[in-house]
Amino acid sequence: MTNNVQTSAIMSAGMRALRETLGLIEAEIFITTIKQDRFDYTEWRRDNLFENMTLEQLVHEAAEFERLHPETIPPNAVII
Repeated sequence: MTNNVQTSAIMSAGMRALRETLGLIEAEIFITTIKQDRFDYTEWRRDNLFENMTLEQLVHEAAEFERLHPETIPPNAVII
């Protein structure tokens, strides 16, 4: 799969997820807001995503996600 095709597939899946989760209008508002604010996901993730979570809570959430979504784990992943 070429990078361009892969990127297109990811963009389509992302837009579908936004529409299904937020609805069409809210998805458009979300995208417009991110573009206008020059949103930096890496910075936001660092500052907000795991805010007020202890390490134990983070590990628990990760283990629960892994249990519910085993298809997301790469076949060569080392599980400890």
